[in-house]
Amino acid sequence: ALRRFVRAARELGIDAELIEQDDAADIAEFDALFIRETTYVDHPTYRLSRRAASEGLVVIDDPVSILRCTNKVFLAELFARNQIPHPRTLLVHADNVGAIADSVGLPCVLKRPDSSFSRGVVRVDTLEDLSTRVSEFLRDSDLVVAQTYTPSTFDWRIGVLGGEALFACRYHMAQGHWQIVATDKKGQRRYGRVEALPLAETPAPALEIAVRAARLIGDGFYGVDIKQTADGFFVIEVNDNPNVDAGCEDSVLG
Repeated sequence: ALRRFVRAARELGIDAELIEQDDAADIAEFDALFIRETTYVDHPTYRLSRRAASEGLVVIDDPVSILRCTNKVFLAELFARNQIPHPRTLLVHADNVGAIADSVGLPCVLKRPDSSFSRGVVRVDTLEDLSTRVSEFLRDSDLVVAQTYTPSTFDWRIGVLGGEALFACRYHMAQGHWQIVATDKKGQRRYGRVEALPLAETPAPALEIAVRAARLIGDGFYGVDIKQTADGFFVIEVNDNPNVDAGCEDSVLG
């Protein structure tokens, strides 16, 4: 994928160069930065993004998008304020743990505020499991996101760039698992199948709410995860630094 990005850039007259963290000191020599590594606030990707932005580079992912997308609490509040359809959500703290089951039901999904790649995201099916997991999460964070569990065989992923839909695909669940990524005890990951579709064949409501949600974050490059249910389409989250893997997300656009 990185080689294809470089080749595509050169076809447009852009001299693209692959750099790594050790090249941060020379970032001012460039005009733009396109980050292709999973971003975290407490990580060199964020520091590099901030440095590049301060030097006047065009940056994807820009530091504001990283801050917003890596904070599940911020996203939950953003969706609620702006009437973005999303699963029933409760921001959990030490004083309202007992309200989770009544508010979002069981089973439900618990998320750490800074979770990514399905890590820090668990499904709980019983009150006993709920009590145990919430206690674990609250030891590390003052807030936990609890959401209604919405089963599906796939999630829509809509790629949005500059406030417009760029690509669409279905992320199928990993075999025998309820998420698109399954991680074993050794940390090894299994992924579900990725099925790219032309935008013309993607449900219009999914595209519409994906673009609306992404524009609330900024004008960068985002991957919007959406559940399709009998009651409509629901945004799960907006991700900065969305996957673009050769032969997967790009299989329609090439």
